[in-house]
Amino acid sequence: MFLAALISVGLAAPADSVFSIDVTPVFLHLDAAANGDSRPSALGLDVDIRIWTLHLHYAWSAVPMAALTPASTKQAGRLL
Repeated sequence: MFLAALISVGLAAPADSVFSIDVTPVFLHLDAAANGDSRPSALGLDVDIRIWTLHLHYAWSAVPMAALTPASTKQAGRLL
């Protein structure tokens, strides 16, 4: 019961308050700032939780783009 109350207060709080939870739907997310593997995703949620100076971020994707693309386009070579 306490957890449900805490979540509902966090969702209803303004973004600049001491405690807030922000849930944002994402249609397509491309991370241009990532080094190497950018992990694009589609149809997901971004969840931001702020408690005083602590900021937690969680991203969930229903369709990771890595699952849609093949691992390699090269044919497997023969050793001999």
